[in-house]
Amino acid sequence: MSIAAKLVAALATLLAPLPAFATHPGDTILIAGDSTASTYKGDRYPQTGWGQMLSCGLSPDLRVRNHAMGGRSTRTFLAEGRWEALLADMLPGDTVLIQFGHNDASRNRPQRWAPARTDYRDNLLRFIWDVRTAGGQPVLLTPVARRSFGPDGRAKADFADYSAVVRELAASTGTPLIDLDSLSRAWVDRAGRDGSARYYLHYGPQDHVPAFPKGISDDTHFSELGARQVADLVAGGLKALNLPVSARVLAQRPALTRATPLGRTECQ
Repeated sequence: MSIAAKLVAALATLLAPLPAFATHPGDTILIAGDSTASTYKGDRYPQTGWGQMLSCGLSPDLRVRNHAMGGRSTRTFLAEGRWEALLADMLPGDTVLIQFGHNDASRNRPQRWAPARTDYRDNLLRFIWDVRTAGGQPVLLTPVARRSFGPDGRAKADFADYSAVVRELAASTGTPLIDLDSLSRAWVDRAGRDGSARYYLHYGPQDHVPAFPKGISDDTHFSELGARQVADLVAGGLKALNLPVSARVLAQRPALTRATPLGRTECQ
């Protein structure tokens, strides 16, 4: 490329418009993930994703761009162009939270399945390097726990192989880690088998929930209260990482530590 062409290319980069939501580099947290993190419309309430509530634990000048989408694995997130869309939204200095595993483990759905030690690992590695190449800060999260109990009565790690790969990659690449698997299983254990049901989607016809008129028994997806509390686990994990963004995580997060649902997904 000639010097003149290089100058034209550089000028075009400088003059290119920033994403519409952008304020300043480093002012945004982006989320890549699945249904446990995604944002839901009001007609799905009380189903709520932790990414939908995360901003309630952050400084008001810090934005959240939630690209998480239900049913997606690392494989389909890439294949559908969702990863490229996230990168297009990212500015240098921004933080990208990456949480997959639930759908990667779906052997019965080949289009989603990404074996832990091969495709899943390789896809996560690509995510890490893509974010770093673009000047961002990747943060890996192990898969959030389901309401699932082992014979000992303790919360079970349903995605242990995937969590192990995430931990190993975080160590080998020097990528910050939020061990949401461990944090959320401890959270479920504290609530117990019966008490933890309110954090997930457990409603009967008698509850008259418009989104689930026939009732629902779902130990994977979160109620409003569950999403708030998982978002609090993520926020606490992010604050403990000592990254530049960590100082902008609120020390006190009352909107995420509520004992009763608010009845909507606003912070207050």
